Amino acid sequence: MGALDFDLYEQLNGLADRHHSLAEVFRFFAQDGQLVFLALLAALFFARGKWRSPNGRHGVAAAGFSALLALALAQLIASLWDRPRPYEAHAGEAQLLLSPSPDPSFPSDHATAAYAIAFAILLRHRKAGSLALVLATLVAVSRVALGTHYPTDVLGGAAVGGLAAALLWAPPVRRRLHRLADWTGALYDRATHAVGRSVAR
Repeated sequence: MGALDFDLYEQLNGLADRHHSLAEVFRFFAQDGQLVFLALLAALFFARGKWRSPNGRHGVAAAGFSALLALALAQLIASLWDRPRPYEAHAGEAQLLLSPSPDPSFPSDHATAAYAIAFAILLRHRKAGSLALVLATLVAVSRVALGTHYPTDVLGGAAVGGLAAALLWAPPVRRRLHRLADWTGALYDRATHAVGRSVAR
């Protein structure tokens, strides 16, 4: 598995190293992918009219808590296994195209959070969740292509993120999260309705 892991890493990393325009696309998702996720979450929560979806708002609440839980689990795993980054373990073979990180390589925090958000949304809103999974995969592939993680690091992050989302899908937790989303959503709806009425006067 180790050889296959590094072979796939070299292919993606070499592709980014040879094609600078592609590396820039990878760099956007690797560094700023969270901005796309924030835009998606905001669209789901603040949508109005025919776009408004209680399931979407439930997904937003679950996504935030799933990401926090997943990152806590990832930190626990990293404290137990201090896996070197590929550019540390394979100096001269790996091309680092991002700033170096002092954290252990496994699991990838970026992939962990991205997949936790994506799976949490997917469990509640299929279309938005499918889009979030695509975004999470772009983030994960980009982290490998730019040289900062092995493929198994992002796969591990996906597994941890999925586990966190599944734990918060348990009925007692799910009901509380959904009630929180409904409550905050109702506050937002009342506020925007009041603003709309005052503007119309």
